[in-house]
Amino acid sequence: NQKGYHSLCVCVCVCVADVHTEAVQAALAKHKERGKMAVPMPSKRRSLVVQTSMDAYTPPDTSSGSDGEGSMQGEGTPTSSQGSINMENWISRAIHGSTSSSTTSSSSTQSGGSGAAGRLADVMGQTHLGKSENHSAPPDVTGYTSDSIQLERPQGSTTASRAAPKYGNAELMETGDGVPVGGRVSAKIQQLVNTLKRPKRPPLREFFVDDFEELLEVQQPDPNQPKAEGAQMLAMRGEQLGVVTNWPPSLEAALQRWGTISPKAPCLTTMDTNGKPLYILTYGKLWTRSIKVAYNILHKLGTKQEPMVRPGDRVALVFPNNDPAAFMAAFYGCLLAEVVPVPIEVPLTRKDAGSQQIGFLLGSCGVTVALTSDACHKGLPKSPTGEIPQFKGWPKLLWFVTESKHLSKPPRDWFPHIKDANNDTAYIEYKTCKDGSVLGVTVMRIALLTHCQALTQSCGYTEAETIVNVLDFKKDVGLWHGILTSVMNMMHIISIPYSLMKVNPLSWIQKVCQYKAKVACVKSRDMHWALVAHRDQRDINLSSLRMLVVADGSNPWSISSCDAFLNVFQSKGLKPEVICPCASSPEALTVAIRRPTEDSNQPPGRGVLSMQGLSHGVIRVDSEEKLSVLTLQDVGTVMPGSLMCVVKPDGVPQLCKTDEIGELCVCSIATGTSYYGLSGMTKNTFEVFPMNSVGAPISEYPFTRTGLLGFVGPGGLCFIAGKMDGLMVVAGRRHNADDIVATALAVEPMKFVYRGRIAVFSITVLHDERIVVVAEQRPDSTEEDSFQWMSRVLQAIDGIHQVGVYCLALVPSNTLPKTPLGGIHLSETKQLFLEGSLHPCNVLMCPHTCVTNLPKPRQKQPEIGPASVMVGNLVSGKRIAQASGRDLGQMEDNDQFLFLSEVLQWRAQTTPDHVLYTLLNSRGTIAHSLTCVQLHKRAEKIATMLAERGHLQDGEHVALVYPPGIDLIAAFYGCLYAGCVPITVRPPHPQNIATTLPTVKMIVEVSRSACVMTTAVICKLLRSKEASAAVDVRTWPPVLDTDDLPKKKPPLLYKPSNPDTLAYLDFSVSTTGMLAGVKMSHTATSAFCRSIKLQCELYPSREVAICLDPYCGLGFVLWCLCSVYSGHQSILIPPSELEVNPALWLLAVSQYKVRDTFCSYSVMELCTKGLGLQTESLKVRIHPLTWCGLFRVPFRQSRGLDLSRVRTCVVVAEERPRIALTQSFSKLFKDLGLHPRAVSTSFGCRVNLAICLQGTSGPDPTTVYVDMRALRHDRVRLVERGSPHSLPLMESGKILPGVRIIIANPETKGPLGDSHLGEIWVCSGHNASGYFTVYGDEALQSDHFNSRLSFGDTQTIWARTGYLGFLRRTELTDASGERHDALYVVGALDEAMELRGMRYHPIDIETSVIRTHKSITECAVFTWTNLLVVVVELDGSEQEALDLVPLVTNVVLEEHYLIVGVVVVVDIGVIPINSRGEKQRMHLRDGFLADQLDPIYVAYNM
Repeated sequence: NQKGYHSLCVCVCVCVADVHTEAVQAALAKHKERGKMAVPMPSKRRSLVVQTSMDAYTPPDTSSGSDGEGSMQGEGTPTSSQGSINMENWISRAIHGSTSSSTTSSSSTQSGGSGAAGRLADVMGQTHLGKSENHSAPPDVTGYTSDSIQLERPQGSTTASRAAPKYGNAELMETGDGVPVGGRVSAKIQQLVNTLKRPKRPPLREFFVDDFEELLEVQQPDPNQPKAEGAQMLAMRGEQLGVVTNWPPSLEAALQRWGTISPKAPCLTTMDTNGKPLYILTYGKLWTRSIKVAYNILHKLGTKQEPMVRPGDRVALVFPNNDPAAFMAAFYGCLLAEVVPVPIEVPLTRKDAGSQQIGFLLGSCGVTVALTSDACHKGLPKSPTGEIPQFKGWPKLLWFVTESKHLSKPPRDWFPHIKDANNDTAYIEYKTCKDGSVLGVTVMRIALLTHCQALTQSCGYTEAETIVNVLDFKKDVGLWHGILTSVMNMMHIISIPYSLMKVNPLSWIQKVCQYKAKVACVKSRDMHWALVAHRDQRDINLSSLRMLVVADGSNPWSISSCDAFLNVFQSKGLKPEVICPCASSPEALTVAIRRPTEDSNQPPGRGVLSMQGLSHGVIRVDSEEKLSVLTLQDVGTVMPGSLMCVVKPDGVPQLCKTDEIGELCVCSIATGTSYYGLSGMTKNTFEVFPMNSVGAPISEYPFTRTGLLGFVGPGGLCFIAGKMDGLMVVAGRRHNADDIVATALAVEPMKFVYRGRIAVFSITVLHDERIVVVAEQRPDSTEEDSFQWMSRVLQAIDGIHQVGVYCLALVPSNTLPKTPLGGIHLSETKQLFLEGSLHPCNVLMCPHTCVTNLPKPRQKQPEIGPASVMVGNLVSGKRIAQASGRDLGQMEDNDQFLFLSEVLQWRAQTTPDHVLYTLLNSRGTIAHSLTCVQLHKRAEKIATMLAERGHLQDGEHVALVYPPGIDLIAAFYGCLYAGCVPITVRPPHPQNIATTLPTVKMIVEVSRSACVMTTAVICKLLRSKEASAAVDVRTWPPVLDTDDLPKKKPPLLYKPSNPDTLAYLDFSVSTTGMLAGVKMSHTATSAFCRSIKLQCELYPSREVAICLDPYCGLGFVLWCLCSVYSGHQSILIPPSELEVNPALWLLAVSQYKVRDTFCSYSVMELCTKGLGLQTESLKVRIHPLTWCGLFRVPFRQSRGLDLSRVRTCVVVAEERPRIALTQSFSKLFKDLGLHPRAVSTSFGCRVNLAICLQGTSGPDPTTVYVDMRALRHDRVRLVERGSPHSLPLMESGKILPGVRIIIANPETKGPLGDSHLGEIWVCSGHNASGYFTVYGDEALQSDHFNSRLSFGDTQTIWARTGYLGFLRRTELTDASGERHDALYVVGALDEAMELRGMRYHPIDIETSVIRTHKSITECAVFTWTNLLVVVVELDGSEQEALDLVPLVTNVVLEEHYLIVGVVVVVDIGVIPINSRGEKQRMHLRDGFLADQLDPIYVAYNM
């Protein structure tokens, strides 16, 4: 039968002549008529598609535990059409499957193959995308492509024909609009956009307030929804429990009776895996063994004075599923010894799914002894010394083997005391809850006996009947019938182990025939398996059966297996009235069971109910809509001696109406009495007093909740519609997990789902439950298959249950955690899903279709007009948000010079040997130093060279392409001496010429440089073969090599006539990928240096350490200009040297006892990551050899790294302060003396290179917490630290002297109050004087550099920074005694995303995403056609890529109320970052749209 079983496993579920499959087919057909939903297929990297190891292709089920128990295994419906699969066929299929499942491209996307989707992609590939809105700020000349620069554009091209662009739109020039974009990815997104335009479910009306104005919708009851209209139900009473004279007073008494009267009567027959009887246990043997076990438990454990186990203690029973005889002897031994058995599963490994929770149960029950069999004891995992290890979460146990040969014989005079059944605990049955926790249900001895009597009466059991039992005998129906009731009635049990069922699914039927058994106890799946295998059998005769107990008959889909089974086996003697479904629960034991009737004419009860009604908790017999119905069978009537009622599932236990679904409650002696050790939960479950409509209890006795949902139909028949554990309430409607499993299984089950293994559960996201479906896919299914199946399942569930699936995940076969009998371990699966370790091979998220309770999109309010300002009080915000730094104050001696070149000449005369610059190399030694006179002389020679060799006129532009160092500084002053305008340019990276050289070329061209000055090494590089491959080297302007300088000095140094002429150009790439050059005049340059000198108190006696890139912004000014202006010594540390030696910068700061130091975020990150684990060793020592000699410091001072002298450590930045990084840096180096408040940031931008900078005097930088939701509405609301939705913001340093700031509305240009978020405008002597662009876009120039407020102070001319921020007056006072105004920068206007009418800053979403999973190292987000795209870098195996998709989607929904459109998982380092360490999100977007990222996985959320 091996073959038959194999084929059956592959097709656990069809032959549904039943309603369900037809309904599903109809639902799918209906969707087809509506027009196919074009779902874009995800793109996968090829390595992710082919999981070709042959072990991934095990033939169907050779695994140990594969299907079976548990609430969710695919008990769909079987088929008989499929023959056996032979091995060669299987292997060839596996190999074929692996090759056809991937295409050849590196990120294979199968959009071509899927019908409409493929066609759409093809069409999209050939069309240009329409233009979106216009663009911001300086023209972008850094596309991904090298040919994107067209200096002269023909008339009518994209730029010329555009209206004056608005500031603050993050669109890019080169792609995404004007230029066609690579076909594939964008075609898919277009397809997604088109699909999402389809109408969703009707919008909901009402909202609930989420403690701010952000309103989340709540589902309002639909006025047309069905309501219960019946009368209030009455409690149903079962028949009287008969008192039979010869019923024993307790179960032990029954055992004693049969063991002494009929010792030879068979009690239990066990089978081996060939189906041969292995062992027959007689009642005599059971009796003597049980006595032996009882004696040994009480007297042979521990010492005489201190026995380990006393009556009433709990002991664990750990027996395998193929050894019921040993279990039975141990169980009855415990009853005789009056100890409490706790039967549990055998732990196979230390990390079994759920075994940890069982350990907690044993611990809470105080279990110290575990009884087990010899074979099981040998099979347990052992340590090298032969000890059984302590399992995870388990208490320390003594393992005790109960085989007779290991036990001592009791003395002749010892005899167990046999009492009548009383209220002592008889045994504890474990129960696994929805969340995976394990509870112990205690059953008293009287309940045990009464339950056996009730079963005997209901089932009509008589002495010496034969029962075939396939169920687990350790718990539930298998225990009650096969171990307990059987002994009470001296019946003979034929026990069929699970291992035999796997080899021969027909074994139970064969045993019924062989032993002419009267009763069989099975589950629906055992009926399936028999159906599929029965063809091989001729001589089956089931006429002896008077009762077939279906243990999971309460499962709504067991009806299809019962029907199908009857269909096939009626011809083999099976009578219809024999099939007896029952309903049970661990708490209430048997709740109801269908009685075997003599009358075959009375048909069993059927209910065809409307799913729509059920989802509202109402019973409606379905008439018109055949699609969404649930057919239920009755599970018989209430048990004898018990009272049943139905109460509302939540809230007060009020009786339901007759047409309402509720939870069944039972009042009877024969139920559990408590959850062991949990009094609160016990009260809610075992001590329930149902109320009638007037609020009076219906009985003085407590009821027990069964955990089953259903109703009592006509004639007192019970119907079960689902379990409380499987209940999912989505948008106010109830859905049953089992029903959804059934629907999913009915969609081409054989083709796709591996052995029907599907799990359905719900997770809470954004205040509602969301349905997740996880299925194991067959090893041979292709990407195309799986995707098609997923789309069809979504449609089927939508059609039948009218509910959206939030996430559908497919995992490789045999990978979901299993219960001991091979079913799916649901809570463990959910746990893996939530923590991102499920490793699915396919995922489809549908948040757009499911999430209907998002807040309303924001409507923009009209702004405050001038009138309210005139009245003197702003409508919101107490005061207008404006602030200024202190005055520039008195002139000092060097301030009389208008030009930096004059300051240098003056210093060369007055203090010629004063050292201005010291450059360190990676070893920390001084590579170069420059005194005033050396710098002056060197600059003179460079000026000569420019005049003689370069033949340059004054005012011409010179590009300085130097590595960070002294040459750059000398070349800069050489240009000033020659009257030329210098532009500093970062040199190309020798290892990466192809990408870095085009940028150099571009800056040289855009800045109109007449010549390039550089070193000999770079000169050579610019003319190399690699360079000519990257750019056209013939078009370089003349390149001068400053390593070879003329000897003579120039006749005359140039003196500019007008201080407003150009001093230098500052070029930099913004975060949005724009290359912008700004003009700095001599006046502005001097004012800038003076402002920094005052703020930082810089004098010739000071030393400042600078670890920054010297090419633009404040970094350039600090590196090249400030020392000359203020005369202090700058210790220069090129950031690139830190890659070799991360400690270099901090060691220099320590050795030189520097008080002020400047760095960038990338430097800080390098130190935090590179030195994180070394702070202890740095504190103790710096190796004398390395550091003493190098720093020319006496040895005694080099005691270790000491940062206690640092007053200010300023991070130079053009972004919101990265508070997490600065805090972790401060924390890390606190032990080395760094004062926590020394670390601060500066803020500058293109229009003003430094607006704020933490100086030496003045208050410490402050941090505030603002409400992130208010911020999205451009409002600032301060909240407490740690409150929900709070966002910490750090002040961006003190406003520099001579700088004025105001916060203005970027759209209306009106001033704002200080409770508003607006654009930061700045007015200062060191503002840049304009963009230097080749296009000369005047509108942009005047808008950014010469703006005026629309009302209020309309005279002042302001420059617009393009950054959003706000001002707050703090409680601190500054040097002048005034209250201090702090500026908080929130983010660039260009980068802010307008979604749902609100303003989002990418960094906030990115921070949330990075927190969700340990493998996400970096994240960047951008929008495209209103879709939010999230790109994450994965640091882990590619198999983890798909785990991230649900986590990313969940966190963005929860924290930001946004639906993610596309999730892209890429390798580390794909997100482009500029030299300042800022993400280049627009470049990333272009790369994504042009399909250049080579992603590991791209998921398109529906």
